[in-house]
Amino acid sequence: MKPSIPKGTRDFSPSEMVRRNFIFNTIKKVYERYGFVQIETPAMENLSTLEGKYGEEGDKLLFRILNSGEVVQDSKSKGENLKISDLAEKGLRYDLTVPFARYVVMHQNEISFPFKRYQMQPVWRADRPQKGRYREFYQCDADVIGSTSLISEAEFLLIIQEVFSSLQIDVAIKINNRKILAGIAEVIGHADKIIDITVAIDKLDKIGEQKVKEELLAKGLSPDAVNKMQPLFESRGDFETKLNFLKTFLAESSIGLKGIEETENVISYLNAFGKQLKNLELDITLARGLNYYTGSIFEVKVNDSRSTFSGSVLGGGRYDDLTGIFGLPNVSGVGISFGIDRIYDVMLEMNLFDQLKLSETTSQVLLANFGREEEQFSLKILNELRQAGINAEIFPEYSAKMKKQMSYADSKKIPFVVLIGKDEMQSGSLTIKDMATGQQEKLTLSKIISKLSK
Repeated sequence: MKPSIPKGTRDFSPSEMVRRNFIFNTIKKVYERYGFVQIETPAMENLSTLEGKYGEEGDKLLFRILNSGEVVQDSKSKGENLKISDLAEKGLRYDLTVPFARYVVMHQNEISFPFKRYQMQPVWRADRPQKGRYREFYQCDADVIGSTSLISEAEFLLIIQEVFSSLQIDVAIKINNRKILAGIAEVIGHADKIIDITVAIDKLDKIGEQKVKEELLAKGLSPDAVNKMQPLFESRGDFETKLNFLKTFLAESSIGLKGIEETENVISYLNAFGKQLKNLELDITLARGLNYYTGSIFEVKVNDSRSTFSGSVLGGGRYDDLTGIFGLPNVSGVGISFGIDRIYDVMLEMNLFDQLKLSETTSQVLLANFGREEEQFSLKILNELRQAGINAEIFPEYSAKMKKQMSYADSKKIPFVVLIGKDEMQSGSLTIKDMATGQQEKLTLSKIISKLSK
């Protein structure tokens, strides 16, 4: 059998994991700086938890897990008509937000509100694999739940800025508000079509303006209503110019004006922090297709001349009642999600990992193995090094030639090799070789520990 893995999934080598962990740790440090704590949830959830939370298109992308064969066979043998629930009751999680809402409801008596959590785990979508789009990929989420304060929105914008600045990627941070979109639907006379409108507009970058208009018409919007939206597609100018345009366009919509007010308040909080984000854009056509968003929505795209990547690398927004579907109504939350895999691809394309000079080795020192007697002596030295907090290993085969052992250290980029022969065993002074310079010196174990600890 030829070994293979499913399309849209990947193995990660040691060098790739070093790079990925650099991104994870960068995001983690910023999250914790802002007071977030980490949780994890299961890879699979009950389908009742997942279905109906991501819109019609999202439901199509759920990976459903077949029930055990005995259940299906037993139903067939009885001549029963199989229902969907007979075949699948569980599914792989589509994102981290819905499982988080389920977690909050189940653990509401154990957590303090507002609850600030972050989560870094894989999610699965039955999508068509292509560049930058996988069936299994990681998300790095942070959410604040149990507060309606727009300070959270402002802090998330600061988090986004800090992370991408640390990763040395120039980005465009796009913001909009679902209330503004609801106001647009109201003004064009189709308040009942808000979901259809947002789903269509969310595809603007992928399929273009004409295709979006065709989809809106196919969803039942009148040609006159679609024509009324034309100024939105043509809207240009800076943040303030777009806000002023919206104030005029949505003058007769109370919900639309509320969205504008919330957006202005987010900016005022940023100013109170003493921050002005030059890369922050008001994108009137930004929709974020997920149904549960109710307020501010965010999306980040790479805006760096060194990259050809065009997709989003972060998304998020405010949801007012996501926990209500699990029995805990009126608990507002807001969150963001970094697309770790897309960020990785962007950094790889821009050669940022090479510039960072990340090392894939975890060992600081290798103990060479000269023979059975030397091996026994070296094992005690190895233990003392590890007890002192030094990452160390010994070459496991004493019959191997020294050239092979040195090549092993070179291939793993281990910076130092300790040589322990008969002379070293008798004198207590061990030979340590710097693999970068080739220089050797004799040091006691305590001095070696001091040297490596630095």
